[in-house]
Amino acid sequence: MLFNLFKPKNTKQIGGLTATELAPTFTVTGQISVADVANIKAAGFDTVMCNRPDGEAPGQPDAAQIRRAVEKAGMTFFHVPMARSMSPEILRDFKAVTDGDNGKVFAYCRTGNRCTMLWKATH
Repeated sequence: MLFNLFKPKNTKQIGGLTATELAPTFTVTGQISVADVANIKAAGFDTVMCNRPDGEAPGQPDAAQIRRAVEKAGMTFFHVPMARSMSPEILRDFKAVTDGDNGKVFAYCRTGNRCTMLWKATH
């Protein structure tokens, strides 16, 4: 993939997910499911952020479904979707989540590449 060059080799398994730690408080992965939320919580994350727009692919759980599971697990959820480009608003909102008082952030999109690009653009 084109953007895999941005990803460091610091990967780990969280349940059935292969996640990449970009910083001690920021980890990325591809699409998650409601069933993955318990493993994310057990791995010590405080916040989940979705960088994927709803309806991008058939069968994709929407952000509201994931939000309900995340909040039920006692974590915080943010939806900062990026479709084709990084607008100033998306960069601002992403940075507010990652630089805010949100603890360890677990971000996802379709493959993890958008999350990685947003991280690199804001840090």
